[in-house]
Amino acid sequence: MTKLFNFLPFLFLNIFIQTISAQVAPAPAGPTNITQVLEKAGQFTTFIKLLKASQIADRINSQLNNSNQGLTVFAPTDNAFSSLKAGTLNSINSQDQMQLIQFHTLPTLYTISQFQTASNPLHTQAGNSDDGEYPLNVTTSGNQVNVTTGVVDTTVSNTIYSDNQLAVYQVDKVLLPMKLFGAMAPAASPAEAPAPTKPEKNVRAGAADSPSGSDTSADASSAVSLKRHMVEGVTFVVAVVAMVVSCF
Repeated sequence: MTKLFNFLPFLFLNIFIQTISAQVAPAPAGPTNITQVLEKAGQFTTFIKLLKASQIADRINSQLNNSNQGLTVFAPTDNAFSSLKAGTLNSINSQDQMQLIQFHTLPTLYTISQFQTASNPLHTQAGNSDDGEYPLNVTTSGNQVNVTTGVVDTTVSNTIYSDNQLAVYQVDKVLLPMKLFGAMAPAASPAEAPAPTKPEKNVRAGAADSPSGSDTSADASSAVSLKRHMVEGVTFVVAVVAMVVSCF
């Protein structure tokens, strides 16, 4: 009996510890949710909005929780979006915006070390990179992963989340695909210089320095008329004198 009473405190203590442990034990982890991962990390507000607006977040969560397919997501920071040239996102339609977000998702799980042996170009959910429309290439230098799209070059600056199905990496630039942003506007052709105009022939060269033809003609006409009147006057006088002489 004494042994039973000595054992009871240990029994109650064990039951108490098990009860407390059950109360404070963490709840089983729920299904992986891409937006919750990004919200917990912070500084990805714009990317989260785009994921939700395009319903790509739902698609990613469905793939993660209803299949064994792994995914890799490159998540641009809010600063990456604010660094874009004004009007960049508004320059493409809603369908192309969806392609832009899908371009940040690879349908394969890549750890940092697996990028070292990845074959370029990597396939993205925006399409088949082999057709040249959505090529995404990676190179590595030690643990540094460099990402290039043909338009943008950046590096993986942080691992946000990683498990056996999902890897989320921070990038400090928005990955702009060649398909949507690679075609440069054609350079404006230089304006053709106007053909030199031929100087007009000065048909009246020296007109400002010489009397005009009409003035010269008028002066000559006046001189001829005066001379004729003088001749007629002299002739008249001679005739009168001749008549007077003949009367005597």
